[in-house]
Amino acid sequence: MAEQLTGLADDRALLGRTSTAERVSDILRGRIAEGFFPPGTRLSEDSIGGALGVSRNTLREAFRLLTHERLLVHELNRGVFVRVLTVEDVEDIYRTRRLVECAVVRGLGDPPYGLDALAEVVEDGQRAAREGDWKGVGTANIHFHRELVALAGSARTDELMRSVFAELRLAFHVVDDPKALHEPYLARNQQILQALEAGNRAEAEKLLAVYLEDSLERVVEVYRRRVGEDSGL
Repeated sequence: MAEQLTGLADDRALLGRTSTAERVSDILRGRIAEGFFPPGTRLSEDSIGGALGVSRNTLREAFRLLTHERLLVHELNRGVFVRVLTVEDVEDIYRTRRLVECAVVRGLGDPPYGLDALAEVVEDGQRAAREGDWKGVGTANIHFHRELVALAGSARTDELMRSVFAELRLAFHVVDDPKALHEPYLARNQQILQALEAGNRAEAEKLLAVYLEDSLERVVEVYRRRVGEDSGL
């Protein structure tokens, strides 16, 4: 837990003068999405509350909000834990992603599109790969899809997908070979970006749909194997 709390005190400044459970939940959601709290991690009220300088009641309300978002679970007499996803959870996440992300691309309207942020995260992923930082590649990959969704210009859609992408990061934590998971999608991100730069929404949507199908197949394959290992089968 000490390592996971590293830098959390720095986030304390984000709370400002109006410390609220919503802002605490934003910070913790970000930490979960960035992989600082892996699935199954028990979240200590004392440690996290102390690092952020918030009351126990505020922190508990933040936990409640994240439990509602399916990122945390409360186990009676044991505490609050980062949720461990099931195969069905993973399939549902990808179903939601395909519905939303493909609809965003389909509804973009006439080009040109504001693609600077999307191009930046593509470069972030490629740079992380060159440095052998596969956790960083995974983060850049999620940021790519977040920026893709942001092209819709809808705060509601952004909010919906914020917790979906945080859940997705929980799924990535069980993959035994992050390089094998993320590396093939670096080129695919570039291809989607290039299609959008060319104003070809139909091609971008087609690339994205196949991308999500392939990613789902890979992640579910790992999950099924892990479920079998955990059950002793």
